[in-house]
Amino acid sequence: MLFTKVIKSNKDFMKAYKKGRFSANNFISVYFLPNKSPYNRIGITTSKKIGNAVQRNRARRIIRAAYRNKEKLFPIGFDIIFVARQDIISVKSTDIEIFFKKRVLKEMNKPFKPFNKKNKKR
Repeated sequence: MLFTKVIKSNKDFMKAYKKGRFSANNFISVYFLPNKSPYNRIGITTSKKIGNAVQRNRARRIIRAAYRNKEKLFPIGFDIIFVARQDIISVKSTDIEIFFKKRVLKEMNKPFKPFNKKNKKR
């Protein structure tokens, strides 16, 4: 992947979950957070709810292939976490690419306003 490194630390995953924004559908959730670097960092999580090791690895391969095909469209300087859901077993990477193009990229290109307790309505 051209503009991408891999996220491996739990601290970075948790930061994206808590402070980042997200977009989701039936087969994948995507969390993203600006990281102020000249490259993107991605992380992929698959839980045991998806199935055995073969199915979890297939889910990761599908997500990586979809990201690799649309990598040039993603804005640079984000931490991106992909969380696979149970329905991902029945889809192909082209379905995920469509989701990236229609929903995720639109959300990522919006001005980023991080979550803040002061902004929270009561």
